[in-house]
Amino acid sequence: MAGRHSPEPDISRLKTHIDAMADRSVDVTPDASARHLHNGLDTLLPPADLHGSYVNNRPLPTEGIADRHAYIVGGGIGGLSAAFFLIRDGHMPAGNITILEAQNIEGGALDGSGNPEDGYLVRGGREMEMTYQNFWDVFSEIPALELARPFTVLDEFRIVNDADKNWSKARLLEKQGQIADFSTMGLSKLQQLELVRLFLARKEELDDVTVEDWFSEGFLTTNFYTFWRTMFAFQNWHSVLEMKLYMHRFLHLMDGLSDMTALVFPKYNQYDSFIRPLMAWLTEQGVKVQYDTIVSDMEMDIGGDTRTTAIQCRTSHGDQTIEVGARDLVFVTIGSIVEDTAYGDDTTVPDLRVNEAEPDTGTSLKLWKTLARKSPAFGRPEKFFGNVPKSTWESATLTCKPSPLTDKLKELSVNDPYSGNTVTGGIITFTDSAWLMSFTVNRQPHFIDQPSDVIVPWVFALWMDKPGDYIKKPMPDCTGVEILTELCFHLGLIDQVEEVIAATKVRTALMPYITAQFMPRARGDRPWPVPQGSTNLACLGQFVETHNDVVFTLESSVRTARIGVYGLLGIKKQVPDIYPGQYDIRRLLRATRTLNNDKAFLGEGLLRRLLGGTYLENILPLGSDEKPADLQNNGLFEEQISALKIFLEENHTIETARTWLQGMIDTMRGRP
Repeated sequence: MAGRHSPEPDISRLKTHIDAMADRSVDVTPDASARHLHNGLDTLLPPADLHGSYVNNRPLPTEGIADRHAYIVGGGIGGLSAAFFLIRDGHMPAGNITILEAQNIEGGALDGSGNPEDGYLVRGGREMEMTYQNFWDVFSEIPALELARPFTVLDEFRIVNDADKNWSKARLLEKQGQIADFSTMGLSKLQQLELVRLFLARKEELDDVTVEDWFSEGFLTTNFYTFWRTMFAFQNWHSVLEMKLYMHRFLHLMDGLSDMTALVFPKYNQYDSFIRPLMAWLTEQGVKVQYDTIVSDMEMDIGGDTRTTAIQCRTSHGDQTIEVGARDLVFVTIGSIVEDTAYGDDTTVPDLRVNEAEPDTGTSLKLWKTLARKSPAFGRPEKFFGNVPKSTWESATLTCKPSPLTDKLKELSVNDPYSGNTVTGGIITFTDSAWLMSFTVNRQPHFIDQPSDVIVPWVFALWMDKPGDYIKKPMPDCTGVEILTELCFHLGLIDQVEEVIAATKVRTALMPYITAQFMPRARGDRPWPVPQGSTNLACLGQFVETHNDVVFTLESSVRTARIGVYGLLGIKKQVPDIYPGQYDIRRLLRATRTLNNDKAFLGEGLLRRLLGGTYLENILPLGSDEKPADLQNNGLFEEQISALKIFLEENHTIETARTWLQGMIDTMRGRP
């Protein structure tokens, strides 16, 4: 990629086609779930969810792009990605792009800071997987952190993960450090039907419905829900619509949910692994960053169309008004999941300040509320930020010298924690913890300057209002040492806790909005990336509506940025819809068996009878103790036919069976 803005290309030889394309309307955000896949004269553009090289074409510049400017509010992954797409696909000169960041460092929720003396700190981490089309598109062009050019961040990531498979050998713990059985989902037939009902439900039917509204109480105690809620940070009162979207988005990972084999992780923390190299590339191109700048308001002309005319800021040098030209663009990160974080350490408790009267708290939220008062197209921020106790959880970062704790971590890890390879393979959850505490140890070193004898685990808990099992206080009322003590209790190390405390530094982060994006919602509560009527302003981040994607992922922030850039510039290119694993018969069959506790599901015997020994037998799922040759064994078919025969004989008539089958279908679809 060229380092600076390139001259406009000679398009004369393609003028006929370029003119025809200019007259064609292009849906920047195609919705695969609303279309019937086919080939025909009406399918000039690729399918909505096609992923691959064919959708990685580079569009031509928008006319007059060299004279346009862009202002990006927020320097998180969404804002930085918007700058990337403006340069690469929009052909905007990098020097025309200004990022306005409230903090004195970029990165937003992708943070990583500290040192071995005072302790390291990460507020959180995002599980990652391979089908983040937009995210990996960006990092396939960003120079690698440690390898020399032309290697990219994606190249480096693949080298690490292709050689070091992620998996967990201790996903669930109980009884003070004993590994619990996590081999199956633990779902009954009726609980499986509850999931199928949700999978089949239309999104429009789930406005403001919560997880506990939809599922039975027994479902909420299954292994499946424990895996789900602790991996994605879902609570019972969160949106079941978002849970549905997660099911569709990650259906292809269902059989890797329990042992974490579905995941991939960077070598270091996410600030060093992603933000540092992306920011280095942007500044090298010439993008300008203005730190310590709080955007408090946008001046707008609101009528049939809405145009942003000025940006009001507070800076360390006083108030500032940035005039927005007639053809300039504005990108705003609305809401923040890590805003107003309160911090603690070994001896102090986080002091949470969530007070709208204070000028330096809730700045991103205040801006969103200000925009929403100007137009309903900007959504309803109060739906997400109106109940802090239900959107809060706390994390703790440990900086550990050798101690009984590091010995225990080695016992629970798939590799020696000091080896540089996968350690715990993702979070480990204490199923009998009153706080529902989990911890993880990613590849070490987790920080570039981390000493060779230091391990950096990360701890978090979801239940904030309950006393601990050993420390009889809610987690937010605890010092770092008390949280460490509770962890040691659940690891069976309470008799050695003083030795562990002496070798460990703890830094805590209490985040009041960390799951605000999961709060129950309805249509219109979130703005689209380009809000209805907006001509030069786009919204970014975790509180923005997309057709099918989920929130709380790196991909969703990058997707909203890409849609915003394409939409405002009128780029004749589509942003691919989510990976189509939900339509892949192989994935559907595999997920069905996984949810059935890795046992044969109804009708699997017939499928084996039809397809075993044919070219298509590879679509059939294998049991954990089966080999491909077992697919040609008709034993399962005979067993299921016998069971069906007994059912028919006991119920006498085919009509009874037909009625039973229709009843089951109606139950799955949620019909009365």
